[in-house]
Amino acid sequence: MTASPAPLWQPDADRVAAARITRFQTWAAERYGAPAGGGYAALHRWSVDELETFWRAVADWFDVRFSTPYEQVIGDRSMPGARWFTGATLNYAEHALRAAEDPARAHEPALIHVDETQEMSPISWSELRRQVGALAAELRALGVRPGDRVSGYLPNIPEAVTALLAAAAVGAVWTSCAPDFGARSVLDRFQQVEPVVLFTVDGYRYGGKEHDRRETVAELRRELPTLRAVVHIPLLGSPAPDGALSWADLVSADSEADRSAEPVFEQVPFDHPLWVLYSSGTTGLPKAIVQSQGGILLEHFKQLGLHCDLGPGDRFFWYTSTGWMMWNFLVSGLLTGTTVILYDGSPGYPGTGAQWAIAERTGATLFGTSAAYVMACRKAGLHPGRDHDLSRVQCVATTGSPLPPDGFRWLHDEVREDLWIASVSGGTDVCSCFAGAVPTLPVHIGELQAACLGTDLQAWDPQGKAVTGEVGELVVTNPMPSMPIHFWNDPDGSRYRDSYFETYPGVWRHGDWITITDHGSVVIHGRSDSTLNRQGVRMGSADIYEAVERLPEIRESLVIGLEEPNGGYWMPLFVHLAPGATLDDDLRERVKRTIREQLSPRHVPDDIIEVPAIPHTLTGKRIEVPVKRLLQGTPLAKAVNPGSVDDIDLLRFYEDLARTRA
Repeated sequence: MTASPAPLWQPDADRVAAARITRFQTWAAERYGAPAGGGYAALHRWSVDELETFWRAVADWFDVRFSTPYEQVIGDRSMPGARWFTGATLNYAEHALRAAEDPARAHEPALIHVDETQEMSPISWSELRRQVGALAAELRALGVRPGDRVSGYLPNIPEAVTALLAAAAVGAVWTSCAPDFGARSVLDRFQQVEPVVLFTVDGYRYGGKEHDRRETVAELRRELPTLRAVVHIPLLGSPAPDGALSWADLVSADSEADRSAEPVFEQVPFDHPLWVLYSSGTTGLPKAIVQSQGGILLEHFKQLGLHCDLGPGDRFFWYTSTGWMMWNFLVSGLLTGTTVILYDGSPGYPGTGAQWAIAERTGATLFGTSAAYVMACRKAGLHPGRDHDLSRVQCVATTGSPLPPDGFRWLHDEVREDLWIASVSGGTDVCSCFAGAVPTLPVHIGELQAACLGTDLQAWDPQGKAVTGEVGELVVTNPMPSMPIHFWNDPDGSRYRDSYFETYPGVWRHGDWITITDHGSVVIHGRSDSTLNRQGVRMGSADIYEAVERLPEIRESLVIGLEEPNGGYWMPLFVHLAPGATLDDDLRERVKRTIREQLSPRHVPDDIIEVPAIPHTLTGKRIEVPVKRLLQGTPLAKAVNPGSVDDIDLLRFYEDLARTRA
C-alpha cells in the first residue's frame, strides 16, 4: 500500500468541528445510527449502504416541509424508475423563500445582482418573496396550471430567478436558455416542451457591448405556437413589442394589499416536474431532461448545505449563464438561506481579473468558476490575493472541466495558502455533483476530494468490474433523487435508458473517464463521449453540423472537443468540401460567423481543417469518440474496431495529426 501524497491543504481542527457536515454526522449518529467516528469515509459508506436511512436523515436535518407525509423513502430502487418519498407533497419555491419568514432576516439580501459596471443591486428576502407571490398570481390569472411549461430567454438577472420560483410556486415546469443562444438552438429546445409563457429580454450586455435580440425574440414567438403570453423585460430599454406583457406591471406593488399578500405555493407530488434541462444534442435534438421538485430539493439541500457548507451569512457566487445547469444549482443556494450573487456579463471584462473583483465587492464566501478561467488567470500572470481583499472567500470551486494540477498550485499560491479548493464534477443529467467538495477533507493536487454522500460512485472497466487506481468509466450504482424522472417526449423511456443504462443495465454510466484513488479521491480524465464542453457550456456536435452544413461549400463536417493536459481545450472543425469549393479565409470566416450567430460564440472552432472525407460507422453515423481518442494519442488499433468503420484509411489522417501536434 503506497502512502497518500502530501495534501496541498488540510482543514484545521476548528474548521472540521464547525463544518455543517460534521454537525450532521454527530446528529445522524444519535438519531439514525450513522457512524459517530471514522470521519467522512465512514459517513459516505453509511450513506450508500443505508440509502433510505440517509435520505430520511437529510429530509429531517433540513426540515423539509411535507404537506402530505411520505409513505416510503424509496418505493422502487430500480434504475431508471426509482420512486422517492412516495405519497409526499411539497413545493420547492416555498423552501427557497423560507428565510423571508424570519423577521430578523427578511430585509437582508437574498440576491445581489452585479453587471459589467460592477455596481451591486441587492434584493431582500421579503421583496423577492413578494415579487414571486405577485408573479405566481399573474401566471395563474393567465391560465398557467401545474405541469404547464414556462420558459425564459434571459441572462443571469434577478428576474430570471423570480420567474423560475414563480413557475415552481404554481407547479409549472421551468426551462431556460441564455440570450447568446441563436434562435435555432433555442427552438430545438423549447419546441420540444411547448411552453405557454415566454419571459424574454430585448437584448443583453457582454464584453462592453449591447447585443440586440429583438429579431430572435420575434422568431421565437412565431415558431412557438403554444405561447399564451410573452413577458418583456427591457434590459436595453426597448418598448414592449405588440402583444407582450410588461414585467414591471406583473410584479408591481400598487397597494398595501399587494405588498402584504402571501404567495400561494401549490403542493405537488414529490416527483412532480420542476424544470427541464437540456443535453448537448450529440446525436440529434438535445435531450429534454426532466427533474422533480422533491428530487432537486433533497439533492441540493445535501449538496449545498453539507458539501458546500453554505448557510445563513454566506454569499454564494458562481459564474454561469441560464443555459447551464450551474445556474439552477446557484439559485438553489436560496434553500440554505444563503445570499446568491448573480453576475450578468463576460467572465473577463473589463479585464481577466473581473471575477475576483466581483468576489471582493460582494463579499463572496464561496466563489465558483470554471477551470478554464483559473488557467486564463494563471496565464495572464494575475495576483488576486495581492490585488483584492478576498478574506471572506473560504472556498474556490471549479467545474466545467477538470482543474489541472497547475491550477491547484496557482490558486494556493496566488489567492491564499489557507484556501479550500474544490474541483467538482457532476452533470446536467442530475443537476448536481457526483464528486467534489468536502469541507472536512484534505485537498490533493489534481484531485476531487471524494465521492458525494448518497452517491455510490465507482470506476468500472469494460467488463463491469470496479477498479481502484486505474482509469475506468464513471458509474453510479445506486439511484439519486435528482436523476431524471424522464425525458420529455420519451413515452416508453427508451431514449432515457439508452442514454445512461445501455452499457451496464441497471447502472448509471455517465460518460466520463475517472480514477478513484486508494485514499478515496477522484481524478477526472475528461469525457468518454463526444460532448463539446467549453467554459462549462455543453453543446452537441449535431448543433454544429446543422449550422455549418447549411453553407453550400461544406459537404460534411466533424467537430471534436479535446481536453488538453495543460488545462486548455482544443476544438477543431474538420470539413469535407463540396466539389470546386476552396477553404480560404472568406469561407473560414463565414463558418465562424455562422456558428457564432446561430449557436453560441463560445463554440466557434479553434481551427478549421480540410479533410478528404468524414469517417462513418457502417450504419452511417459520424465517428466522433474514436477520432477524439486518436487526437489524444491513442493508437489506431486501440481507438476503434476496424470492422465498424466504412473507410479505416480516413482515420489515419487524425492519427498523423495527433503525432504532429505532440
